[in-house]
Amino acid sequence: MKPSERELTEVRLLIGGQWHDGVEQAEVLDKYRLVPCARLHLASREQVHEAVAAAQAAYEQSGLTPYERGAILDRAAGLIEGRSEMLVEVMRSEAGFTLTDAQGELKRCVQTFRLSAEEARRLTGEMIPLEGAPQQGGRLGFTIPVPLGVVCAITPFNAPVNTVAHKIAPALAAGNAVVVKPSSSTPYTANLLAQALLDAGLPPGLIAVLHGGAAVAQALIDEPAIRFFAFTGSTEVGRDIQRRAGLRRTQMELGSIAFTVLCADANLDAAIPKIVGAGYRKAGQVCTSIQNLLVERSRLEEVQARLAAAVRALPYGDPHDAKTQVGPVISEAAAQRIDGWIQRAAGRGARVLAGGPRQGAMIPPTLLADVPRDCDVSCQEVFGPVMSIEPFDSIDEAIARVNSTPYGLATGFFTNRLDFAMKAVRRLHVGGVHINETSSSRVDLMPYGGTKDSGFGREGPRYAVHEMSEMRMVSLTA
Repeated sequence: MKPSERELTEVRLLIGGQWHDGVEQAEVLDKYRLVPCARLHLASREQVHEAVAAAQAAYEQSGLTPYERGAILDRAAGLIEGRSEMLVEVMRSEAGFTLTDAQGELKRCVQTFRLSAEEARRLTGEMIPLEGAPQQGGRLGFTIPVPLGVVCAITPFNAPVNTVAHKIAPALAAGNAVVVKPSSSTPYTANLLAQALLDAGLPPGLIAVLHGGAAVAQALIDEPAIRFFAFTGSTEVGRDIQRRAGLRRTQMELGSIAFTVLCADANLDAAIPKIVGAGYRKAGQVCTSIQNLLVERSRLEEVQARLAAAVRALPYGDPHDAKTQVGPVISEAAAQRIDGWIQRAAGRGARVLAGGPRQGAMIPPTLLADVPRDCDVSCQEVFGPVMSIEPFDSIDEAIARVNSTPYGLATGFFTNRLDFAMKAVRRLHVGGVHINETSSSRVDLMPYGGTKDSGFGREGPRYAVHEMSEMRMVSLTA
């Protein structure tokens, strides 16, 4: 039965330090039960302008020192950790995350805030050796980092806490104001993070949260006061933002078809559990989830048998059940698309080693073999719990296969041969190469980002803080 109106969580807009109703409302669905769990308030163009103007004013008035910015982020990390139970339950409903996925997301978010606090305190420029140039004796030169102003963060549904943290925490650490537009599918967690920052002492106005779809994103791009756009989403939308941003800075984390390579000498006992985790956590809705697993032909049959058994054993279904390891995808429409791709591949000769019928937004963990390369599940980003196994006969062939797609985010490479590992590191056209780890391996302090159609710029607090700052040259003459 549909919950009564009073049972729905109100997900409002944060403008100028105050929570506001939107001009229109929409429902947010529980991703497994497909019933409303929240009422989302949508921003008008006027509210977008008001939020950006308030953020700009707060930025101009802010006198926070680097120490104070770090202290606020540290306090916010503590508050987020203390409110973890609530945040985890929200993610299980609005994102469809399992208990393990939600807890992992929350722990990483806390770490991202704490790393950003450290970066706020140690952000610095460098000395410039002006006296090493002709006729510059007695002259001192150095750079200082200064914030850009207002940063706009447009974030996705598949990491509704940690990806938001990776954009707002470095922006604030650098001294900027930030306006967040989270995914309308998973909006409430962004509100909870913003409230934690306000409760931690962040001056009102330095963070705003605006909800809505493409119209709100377009209105944000039209605001000239925004100096930096940090976007995670599809390559198509990223291209449009980049085109319209003009001379303003951007950081783009876009589409991906992620590969992991399993060489004949790999330790399968160590590799297979990592591969299963990387293929099916968050229902495969991670940009670096293993979509295509390349296996050296001499180990193909063994890998297929062991992986099929492991994938069939994964408990899937209701994310509110603590035993569930794979939950639903983000919507029934997404599940219908993914299921259609699986069926088309099977119709063209692909073997389904593990899987089952779709139920609502639930796609059972699926493992495929013998997939034609021009099938959707092989040549387009699935963004679901589907992995395809593909054989290769040489390292050069495997590297060429990874490089054949327009994307280049990350690749895993399992081998014990140093020459193979270094060849992969040097020749793969991706932003990250992980030896004896999967494509989905990520530690939040590392630089994270891609190349080609997977975007540019780097997340990771140290790197993002520098991207969200500019270096000002200072010289002093005696």
